[in-house]
Amino acid sequence: KSLDAISKLKHLKLCGEFKSDAEENFEIHIKTDKENKTVIFSDNGLGMTAEEIKKYISEVAFSGASDFIDKYKNDDKDSGIIGHFGLGFYSSFIIADYVEIDSLSYREGASAAHWKCFGNPDYEISEGKRDKRGTDVIIHVAEDEADYLEEYRMRHVLSEYCSFMPVPVFLNGKRINEQKALWNERPADIEEKEYIDFYRHLYPFEDDPIFWVHINVEFPIRAKGILYFPKLTHELDNSKGKIKFYYNSVYVSDNLKDLIPPFLLNLRGVIDCPDMPLNVSRSYLQQDPVMKKLTAHITRKVSDELSSLFKSDREKYEGYWEDINPFIKVGMMEDDKFFESMKSALIFKKAGGEGYEAFDSFMESKPDKVFYASDEKGQAFYIGLAKNDGKTVFVADSWIDLHFIPFLERKYAGTSFVRVDSEVAESALSTDEGEAVDLDTGKTFSETVTDVFKKALDIPGLSIRAEKLKDASVPAIAILKEQDRRMREMFTMFRREEPSMPAEHEIVVNMSNDTVRRVVKAASSENVSDSVNLVIWQIYDLAVMSQRPLFEMRAETYAKNSSKLLELYAANVFAE
Repeated sequence: KSLDAISKLKHLKLCGEFKSDAEENFEIHIKTDKENKTVIFSDNGLGMTAEEIKKYISEVAFSGASDFIDKYKNDDKDSGIIGHFGLGFYSSFIIADYVEIDSLSYREGASAAHWKCFGNPDYEISEGKRDKRGTDVIIHVAEDEADYLEEYRMRHVLSEYCSFMPVPVFLNGKRINEQKALWNERPADIEEKEYIDFYRHLYPFEDDPIFWVHINVEFPIRAKGILYFPKLTHELDNSKGKIKFYYNSVYVSDNLKDLIPPFLLNLRGVIDCPDMPLNVSRSYLQQDPVMKKLTAHITRKVSDELSSLFKSDREKYEGYWEDINPFIKVGMMEDDKFFESMKSALIFKKAGGEGYEAFDSFMESKPDKVFYASDEKGQAFYIGLAKNDGKTVFVADSWIDLHFIPFLERKYAGTSFVRVDSEVAESALSTDEGEAVDLDTGKTFSETVTDVFKKALDIPGLSIRAEKLKDASVPAIAILKEQDRRMREMFTMFRREEPSMPAEHEIVVNMSNDTVRRVVKAASSENVSDSVNLVIWQIYDLAVMSQRPLFEMRAETYAKNSSKLLELYAANVFAE
């Protein structure tokens, strides 16, 4: 009410209906008085006559602001009025035993008027004591709401709702709104430090933001704001919005989720929308075409800024990527328009420290397969095999990639997305041709290797293939089928119990490896020792180490087998 009174008077002055030679400092003062149990709100706005108090205060839901707006609706000057519905003043009775108003109108010859009400239809109106233009609202605080008489409590409320009011607000003589509403400034006039300081003011306990977008919309709805991309310390949580909404610089809420796309709810910042209807339901906001256009504009503004940065300063964009990519990936999955506007700026890090690559440009060649790694260190061997075969391997190791990879597979139909450890690159295989047949057994060495390992392991879902790998140091590698692996990851993500049976998987046994050759020879002898099977199981366990779901089932046994192998090694090498 105080801000509206000042805004109205300023508007009247601009329109020439109020003339004053003196330069006035418009201010709002709040005073807490514990002794008298009152909170007094004072302004030097346009004030009210006794008739105006009867009309706009005593009659519930009859708004002086609405009358004022209707009268000057064709004026091209923004009045900045906040109250529209005639109900805001009555919120004071929530904490009051009774409320008084003492007001003197700006109108020439007007007399001061006094109003008193205990929150029922009856009220008293009499001559007031105020001798200067403006209004005092005196709230006599109820006993059970006495904490509002404490300065710290009132300061907290005023700081939250009035920090950016366009006129000075004082509490017990100390100003509480010295921070300017940065969103009303021209972006070209704002330095980077100001953006960061403003963020620190809004979110004092958070790390500095990594990127921000300044919004200024004039049509079809007026809105200004600054949206910040924060550093994420956990998964996205869009159960509650973090963006603060203002109405003509007065705080409204930080949970108007229907005005922000879900994937942007984790952004921080401010949106000030003086055209936003405040007295309607959430379902109306969802269906209102103007609000939908505002939501679409905010989304487009974010994508435009990100795409522009990608084109103008690729290095800076790549520096932000690790922090901003969850927002972008979720947005691309949830909003087709956002996907189309951002797909040219979608980048992936290439395994092996080879920098980033624009994914859409990569897909212009229409590859049959796209290889990716979910654990660059754990899958280093497989990455090496693929790179030796001339393949590009992208790093997709965030939680969101569990969803994003299948999404891209649908978007780029005809291309399959394969985790790098889901198959062996042809270039990893030896080019040696021909394989001798053992005259005694009638089998090739690869057939013998396969038989020996199958007999020793006997694991449901396991297939065994013997190959000669160029890298002779590796006894075997494990391959988990792509679709089976995705299913298990989904089980884990939704915290459901994984299937108890081992997944379908394959072990490629390296016939070029000395250990494999020795153990197969020993297994083919007449007296097969227990240590042969022990070594075969150890080869298997080493192979599936990079396949976490498989190895977790074997971890305890692997530790026991390792101890046994150490005992055998020590007994042979360090014999007494």
